[in-house]
Amino acid sequence: MTVTGRTPAPTVEPGTAAETRLLDRVFRLRELAILAVLLVMVAVTQADNPEFLSAQGVKDLLLNATILVLVASGQALVVITRNVDLSVGSVLGLTAFAAGDFLQGGGNALVAVLLAVALGIGCGLLNGALVSLGRVPALVVTLGTLYIVRGADSIWVGSRQITASDLPDAFTDFGSGGLSAVPYLALIALAVLVATAYYLRNFGGGRELYALGSHPEAARLAGIPVRRRVLAAYVACGALTGLAGALYLARFGNVDSSTGSGYELTVVSAVVVGGVAFTGGSGSVYGAALGALLLTTVGSVLPALGASSVWVLAINGVLLVLAIAVDRIVALRVARALKKRSAPHRRDLRHD
Repeated sequence: MTVTGRTPAPTVEPGTAAETRLLDRVFRLRELAILAVLLVMVAVTQADNPEFLSAQGVKDLLLNATILVLVASGQALVVITRNVDLSVGSVLGLTAFAAGDFLQGGGNALVAVLLAVALGIGCGLLNGALVSLGRVPALVVTLGTLYIVRGADSIWVGSRQITASDLPDAFTDFGSGGLSAVPYLALIALAVLVATAYYLRNFGGGRELYALGSHPEAARLAGIPVRRRVLAAYVACGALTGLAGALYLARFGNVDSSTGSGYELTVVSAVVVGGVAFTGGSGSVYGAALGALLLTTVGSVLPALGASSVWVLAINGVLLVLAIAVDRIVALRVARALKKRSAPHRRDLRHD
């Protein structure tokens, strides 16, 4: 006679909940620190230049950050899974021109935006399929698609250029309009940001992105569909980049074959400065948005203080290096704190 025993339930490490709470607290403090630096920088600039925070000044600050916030939010989803998308700059340029070309031919503005988003999703699907299904390193895949998309864009666009005069007035007016000092584009970016953050925090699929970023093999053994989640992260990143491309067109009204060139480095900088660890598994889209706002504000603060804008790239580089250094220090301290917390539990297990 065969006796079938009940399969023991998987054990949960007592330190897991404590680890999650500790990491949440650390990264919340990190985001508050970025916000504090941003506020101090704005306050100092306002004291030196009283016109800096005028209604138009605030509007310009928000408009400058909107596009980067959207793309950085999508990039954050990918980086959380321990991957990266270096093709976002090329995809931004491609989708912006596609939307402009459609509008130039008399197309509807909403359909143009949806077209840009769909094109971004297609690029995200390509990247995600190669990374998750083909198991090719994300750095190699997206560096390749960066050049592929940029090349295709250059061949298609050629020497053509789309300017504001080629676009419907209502579309460009929307790109520069707003409610008092708050631009419409900033409201769209805020809505996307809140929805993305809510999904990451309150839905299983969102929490699983953190799990697979923290430990892909453990996530796979726990039954998390790793390939599907990575693919979804890339598709979401592509969709947000496509949306950003359409809004870029509305904001600037000028697109050519060089649009978005090098933008991927700014996006990655914003994400890392915002506290999304490049090793995956931690950070938030709010942090990425704060990083984006910080970088774009630096670009506005320097001219307002009378300094040369040449320093913007240097300062962004310093912020990136500091962010990586802080991540490393925080990771070491968190590991040490968790080791101390787990020591009594291990002693109890030995006694038992």
